[in-house]
Amino acid sequence: MTDSPCGKYFEVAVSAPIDRTLTYGAPDRGSYPPVPGMRVLVPLGRRRITGYILGEVDTPPEGQRIRKIQEVLDPEPIFPAAQVGFYRWISTYYHYPIGEVIKTALPAGLTKKSGRRVVLMETGKKHLEQVTEGVIRNKPWFQDLLCKGEISPGLTGRLWQTKERKLFESWEKEGWVAVSSELLGGSVKARTETCCCLVEKTGSHAPLKVSEQKTLAILEQISVASKRSPVPRREITRVYAGAGRALRSLAEKNIIRFEEQQVYRDPFGESFLAGDIPETLTGEQQKALDAILPAIEKGGYAPFLLHGVTGSGKTEVYLQAAAFALEQGKSVLVLVPEIALATQLEAHFLARFGSRVALLHSGLSAGERFDQWQKIAAAKADLVIGVRSAVFAPLHDPGLIIVDEEHDSSYKQDDGLRYHARDLAVLRASRSPGAVILGSATPSVTSYYHAAQGKYTLLTLAKRIEERPLPTVEVVNMQEVKNVSGKTPVFSPLLLKNLRENLERSEQSLVFLNRRGYANFMICRECGQVIECRHCKVSLTLHRAEQRLVCHYCGFSASSKSLCPNCRSSSLAAVGVGTERLEDDLAVQLPGARIARLDRDTCRKRNDYVKILRAVHRGDVDILLGTQMITKGHHFPNVTLVGIVLADTGLGLPDFRAGERTFQLISQVTGRAGRGERPGRVVVQTFQPDHYAINLAEKHDYKGMYTREIALRKALGYPPFSRLVNVRIEALEEAAVQDAAVKLGNLAQRFRKNSEPEILGPVPAPLQRLKDRHRWQLLLKGRRMKPLHGLLHRLEGEMASLTRGGRVRIFFDVDPEYMM
Repeated sequence: MTDSPCGKYFEVAVSAPIDRTLTYGAPDRGSYPPVPGMRVLVPLGRRRITGYILGEVDTPPEGQRIRKIQEVLDPEPIFPAAQVGFYRWISTYYHYPIGEVIKTALPAGLTKKSGRRVVLMETGKKHLEQVTEGVIRNKPWFQDLLCKGEISPGLTGRLWQTKERKLFESWEKEGWVAVSSELLGGSVKARTETCCCLVEKTGSHAPLKVSEQKTLAILEQISVASKRSPVPRREITRVYAGAGRALRSLAEKNIIRFEEQQVYRDPFGESFLAGDIPETLTGEQQKALDAILPAIEKGGYAPFLLHGVTGSGKTEVYLQAAAFALEQGKSVLVLVPEIALATQLEAHFLARFGSRVALLHSGLSAGERFDQWQKIAAAKADLVIGVRSAVFAPLHDPGLIIVDEEHDSSYKQDDGLRYHARDLAVLRASRSPGAVILGSATPSVTSYYHAAQGKYTLLTLAKRIEERPLPTVEVVNMQEVKNVSGKTPVFSPLLLKNLRENLERSEQSLVFLNRRGYANFMICRECGQVIECRHCKVSLTLHRAEQRLVCHYCGFSASSKSLCPNCRSSSLAAVGVGTERLEDDLAVQLPGARIARLDRDTCRKRNDYVKILRAVHRGDVDILLGTQMITKGHHFPNVTLVGIVLADTGLGLPDFRAGERTFQLISQVTGRAGRGERPGRVVVQTFQPDHYAINLAEKHDYKGMYTREIALRKALGYPPFSRLVNVRIEALEEAAVQDAAVKLGNLAQRFRKNSEPEILGPVPAPLQRLKDRHRWQLLLKGRRMKPLHGLLHRLEGEMASLTRGGRVRIFFDVDPEYMM
């Protein structure tokens, strides 16, 4: 390590909810030279915390004591200095502290901070064992303190934000406990391995033993064969088991030397087989590339909307555009909405580009994600595939960014930094500058509007590969379908008939329902009470195989044999249908059929997902059923039938995008049928057969849906004709959140100018309580972003008086996707 420069000052963004950057002096001797993009450990009040260097400061702020950086944590920058401006823009636009923006962007496990540990003293043990107050004695943390002799830093940190803090401080004064400070986090580190290499000969050495001669020969042989030096020690010991002792002896004789080298953990594991490279492109594919490739070569900002029907070959356009960008010496970023889709694209890109590919998504371990990030930052990988967080990848000179399934709402982060990855991808392309391709069979109404206005270049793939027809669609009105008992069945006779015929022809079928679990809720037969989560104001979903009632929002679960909390009756009825029940019903209706289910319950790990899809590709599955995981991007040539159960579930949501999303979902799952040599058929079961989203999806009429939606939004003043900000207010106490929400609404009315923006609310959120927190919201709607941002800045200035010392939380969700 070299001495750091003296007399320099640095702008640092700290990993804390502080809305400005801070200035620190250069560290003392014995540290890496600080440069933008490095992590540093800095003092903040009485704490030590991770910060990120944004740049040098010519003169420090006047009248302030400048504290020094305590430690530089990285030998090299972990993000390019060019991304600092990108982070600043995100911080300003989403009203989120820049240090927290960078923390969100980086792989987990890289942030160090001070924490506290509560340790029980001998004198305290005698006193606290005699505590008889039930309120304290029955608390889990109190039992931890008595049994384990301490409370962990993680739990202490949470308790320190509550009234328990005063209790600990009083016990510390009595000498019953000790509250110690320690540095926490930053657990993820590079993985290294011991390697061996020959030392340049400078003289004679003692005669070598036979084992040493053999080991030395193996080292030289591997080094020559692999053209590598140094050689990993494990490779030598794998060839010759007795090499370990001989290597140490050779090192002592200064014939070889040991050194540690970083190794990258393999994130890929089992993958799919990639398809063959087509000999020729379709005319539409070639026309799209004729527009994209010159834009990449030119190097300026060039946004494209690639609207291609399902099965039209969008992936091949992505691959060839990526290959051209890499040939031009530029890097490529490919975004997908979820891990499932990343796993599929991964095979195609790996087959074409090999070790140049890196992955970034939450399915990787912390160590694998750290390695992939470092590999990208070191320019050892120049093509990145990942989910929304990959938009922050530390790529140098990204010349092409691809956003597949750009319409998907999964690109929007719904907690913490509430960013939209598609929008940031477009922003990043404009800053590079470079080309960006937004691809979808069902583009978002907003993106298509931008293309219609000339903001994006529209490229169209209207036909499937080899002129294959789109599947025929039949809509079944489930209001008219009854079984012998007069009830509406799960499966219509038409769908069951088609499933049986497909089995007889040895063709595969896909059944879609966007609900997991066995039943939507449990209801008491005696009093009519619905069994709800004790932490959220939502019903619990029955998972019959596990015999549990589960909350899909907070994870709380209870036994499915629970009693009614209202009347204590044990007579509970399961109501509704989920994918687990579909699986059971299909097994009864179609005995002998090989059925596989793909949802979050069956695919908790990446390999579970790969295993099921491989079985489908091998023909070991007759019927694949599942949730949204089966709707996007899959290419199953032998799937000729798709059944959609409860196609209208999303239409009842209080969301102006409900019709658009229903159309997109039906169109996407419809597109899985008939992608091979045989034509496809689709059966759509619905209780709203006359709704325009159902009618237009039946006809594969995207433009009809767009025309209908854009007219509705223009009349009502919703995006893309306005901009929205959802202000969410949360608190544990219902009265506190209501009071803060009303005050916030009054302030917003007072601060706005010329009746802009429009203020809707405050009102209780549709999901009024989640994870024990009561929720209200205030919707701001304006034609321009400037007045919206101005109002948000004014409201930020009043936060201290509204949050009641942290008891109330207030969040700004700019460009919200869901307002539940």
